[in-house]
Amino acid sequence: MRIGVLSLQGGVIEHLNHIKKLGHEGVEVKKLEDMKDLNGIILPGGESTTIGKLLRETRILLPLREKIISGLPVWGTCAGMILLAKYIEGEPDGYLKVMDIKVKRNAYGSQIDSFKRNVIISEISKEPLPLVFIRGPVITEVFKEVQVICTVDDKVVAAKQNNMFVTSFHPELTNNLEAHKYFINMCR
Repeated sequence: MRIGVLSLQGGVIEHLNHIKKLGHEGVEVKKLEDMKDLNGIILPGGESTTIGKLLRETRILLPLREKIISGLPVWGTCAGMILLAKYIEGEPDGYLKVMDIKVKRNAYGSQIDSFKRNVIISEISKEPLPLVFIRGPVITEVFKEVQVICTVDDKVVAAKQNNMFVTSFHPELTNNLEAHKYFINMCR
């Protein structure tokens, strides 16, 4: 399988390494041509404002949006969640605006407030997964067919809607491959 990782900014190499460990081809997506023949794409953590600006500058934003609407499986981690959300608290505009969620940026505070928690996410694994939160967003509202997959401290931190999967946390920053396996299964 060919799994793309949007490679404009953020935690790219860690996702590529996890994809490779699972025996699949990880593809850096830096320009429109790189999206050809992908089975799925990961939008990594990083600075959502910067990634959004670069999506527009590279003219990837609208073609990527169309591919997602047409069914391309997508996983947004942290900043990727913000990119996919239809609504961002306190902001008039979003980016891809494809997932029926409202998100709040930096819901867990600044870099110094980063933390790790072990949580069972039954949709993904029967064993506790290490969840790493770094200035993560949270989902404050879900609409339509969005399925909440995980909450931490009564905050929604993972959800799924059709071909879209989002997490506030960073599975790529752990040695655990279960979230990546889950997404690759979505791409089959």
